[in-house]
Amino acid sequence: MRVLAALSGGVDSAVAAARAVEAGHDVVGVHMALSRSRAQHRNGSRGCCSIEDASDARRAADVLGIPYYVWDLSEEFEDTVVADFLSEYQAGRTPNPCVRCNEHIKFASLLDRGLALGFDAVCTGHYARIVDVPGPDGENRRELHRAVDVAKDQSYVLAVMGPERLARSLFPLGDAPSKDEVRKEAATRGLSVSAKPDSYDICFVADGDTRGFLRDRLGSRPGEIVDADGTVLGEHDGAYAFTVGQRKGLGLDRPAPDGSPRYVLETRPETNQVVVGPSELLSVDEIRAEQSVWLAEDVAAGEWTDAEVQVRAHGDPVPATVRRTPEEIVTRLATPLRGIAPGQSLVVYRGTRVLGQATIAAARRGAPVPA
Repeated sequence: MRVLAALSGGVDSAVAAARAVEAGHDVVGVHMALSRSRAQHRNGSRGCCSIEDASDARRAADVLGIPYYVWDLSEEFEDTVVADFLSEYQAGRTPNPCVRCNEHIKFASLLDRGLALGFDAVCTGHYARIVDVPGPDGENRRELHRAVDVAKDQSYVLAVMGPERLARSLFPLGDAPSKDEVRKEAATRGLSVSAKPDSYDICFVADGDTRGFLRDRLGSRPGEIVDADGTVLGEHDGAYAFTVGQRKGLGLDRPAPDGSPRYVLETRPETNQVVVGPSELLSVDEIRAEQSVWLAEDVAAGEWTDAEVQVRAHGDPVPATVRRTPEEIVTRLATPLRGIAPGQSLVVYRGTRVLGQATIAAARRGAPVPA
């Protein structure tokens, strides 16, 4: 196959590309320049798209003996991922920019351009597995599964890609036993990025100060902090800086009447208020999620089915019953969860297999158990 390998400049994408070459594919490397103002050097493990990253990606391509190109996707990245991040916070929701990046950039802009240029698939350094299962019609059914190394598993942020793009993707690191083994493999292959630090947090907030980034982009928007009864307890400088479940940084000078800590229960963009209250009000057992992407065509819609759901990239899956309709995914949890915020991704699993994904719209307590 003709394969377009996404080279970020890190160790994972370099080893993934090396494995694609070793598998006999005709591989071309491409580095996605996503930042409009790229720095010469990365800030330790933070940030991305520096000139240093592009140079590391080029060196990896040279070692592998594959062609290498840089594609400027900064405009698409700003107009989709960053714009969505800002608008979601403005609307009182908590977005996951890595999910949006995989949806709009890595498996839309990159893959779609690659297909238009005659490539058969895109190869990335994500930790996830693609499993081909024989179907009843004799054709293989392609499934997305968790990586062997559960600690590095990235299937949560990949669930949004959809079945058509899953069919055109390669994840060579899905069976890697650990990141340490990937680094050893990189060193053995002569890849200079073998000891390069992992990137983490939000790539376009290089200093890690998300609140500061939002303040710079959205400005000061003073409002009230209230309790569940509407009593004004304090003021804030922007409701967008708060998320459901937050305890620290509320800036309140008086405790609750019983002395217990207060948590953010919700933000109300229409009134610019932040609502706080006791921790027990954070627990929910029903989640409604919209804009669903379903990967498991063999799992019927409209019926309650046993599954597990995950609501954070590094969270633990919890048992649940799930019903999918054309409009939404409704989830009833066997064990209540705390701090569920609109805008987060809900990913449905059955064992290691990803069934589907949707964006959380609402959550509540006291849901009846489905018959």
